Amino acid sequence: MRPNIVLFMTDDHAVPAIGAYGSVINRTPAVDGLAASGMRFDNTFCTNAICSPARATLLTGTYSHVNGMTSLEGPDHTFDASQPSFPEMLREAGYQTAIIGKWHLGHGGGSDPRGFDHWEILPEHGVYHDPTFLTAEGERTYKGYVTDIITDLALGWLDRRDPDRPFALLIQHKAPHRAFEPADRHRNLYANEDLPAPATLHDDWTDRATAAGEARLRMADLQPFDLKEPVPEGLSEHEEREWRYQRYIKEYLRVIAGLDENVGRVLHFLETAELSEGTAVAYTSDHGFFLGEHGWFDKRFMYDPSMRIPLVMRWPGVVAPGSVNEDLVANVDFAPTLLDIAGVEPPARMQGRSLLPLLRGETPDDWRTGVYYRYYMHLDRDHNVQASYGVRTRTHKLIHYPGHGSGASGASDERREPEWELFDLVEDPDELHNRYSDPQYATVVGELKEQLASLQEQYGDTPEGVVPTR
Repeated sequence: MRPNIVLFMTDDHAVPAIGAYGSVINRTPAVDGLAASGMRFDNTFCTNAICSPARATLLTGTYSHVNGMTSLEGPDHTFDASQPSFPEMLREAGYQTAIIGKWHLGHGGGSDPRGFDHWEILPEHGVYHDPTFLTAEGERTYKGYVTDIITDLALGWLDRRDPDRPFALLIQHKAPHRAFEPADRHRNLYANEDLPAPATLHDDWTDRATAAGEARLRMADLQPFDLKEPVPEGLSEHEEREWRYQRYIKEYLRVIAGLDENVGRVLHFLETAELSEGTAVAYTSDHGFFLGEHGWFDKRFMYDPSMRIPLVMRWPGVVAPGSVNEDLVANVDFAPTLLDIAGVEPPARMQGRSLLPLLRGETPDDWRTGVYYRYYMHLDRDHNVQASYGVRTRTHKLIHYPGHGSGASGASDERREPEWELFDLVEDPDELHNRYSDPQYATVVGELKEQLASLQEQYGDTPEGVVPTR
């Protein structure tokens, strides 16, 4: 029998908040156990660090300019769910398919989930407490905490499934999306301790492009709904940033505590139902999140805390327990991988590559040497982050800020002078020193520009022009 598939996708779960990745601020026993029984991917990256585009890429295996979701709204303000997606292909191949939780790709007008036998999704981001879900039959509201409820609904579907057919279940959590609201049982977690702050919490954004200094992602930009109590009087600027960080990170981790518990509930169900051996399980997030690095929250930038995402996969009999992969992986790879696991040939339209050889411990000789990234929402209203694109290799990162958007919704018409950043990730893993104008890096800059142009040609992107129609 073909393997079952369970995919957990979370929202904003950053790598430094997962024990299996060496977190110094929390532990995630369920995800850590999943990694211990499978493979941890250490160099996995999203291709556009914002919610809706990352979810469209997951489903279609394509970049934003191909699937149409370049920002929080597509060119037609909704996702075209009629385009090829891995759930629909799995369903056509005989799988039972379901998605429970966050969709965030629009509702109605051709953007409802397609290719699923069952779907129950949150409207937009949804809410943490007493959430309403959208279904093919209409709205349903449940009392309780959203992370628990998503799991309840997922387990209920597993109970009702046809046991004689393979299944593919997407459990897509709202957590830990801002603004953070923990379950009542976790409200006092970490209350009596100070959590370690990242080394770059007090970054002053010098020696970077103008984009870094003008972004509204600073601890000072956190709102009252983030902090949930007034800032104490008499604090210095340094002390206030530290205070704000503690309020921010504790609420974030409290939400993750509930998330990890619910991952554990699903894994326990698979075990007790004797499904573990025949099920491939993956855990990932739509994009990264700044947890105080550079003094920031949120995402959008091409810096690693925003671009890097977790990926752990367990598939008994195929994936060696406790294995680690360091190859460059992108979220365009997820759809072709899940199809390949099911024995379904990925379509030529998909721009990623199956990770199945990597899962078996084999890296193809022609595996990618760079990941292409592009963020479209130039000087967005809330966070003022510039549009950018670039390439990330194992050792370097080249970022271009063209100084304008490309017609994506949510982008400003205001222009900036074009700028470049180059980071030596071996010497400067925290991305603090822009080496673009350093003569010692001239050769590296030239090589990376050539690689960037090659990737843009490969993927059919035109970043200095208008967003291509899909």
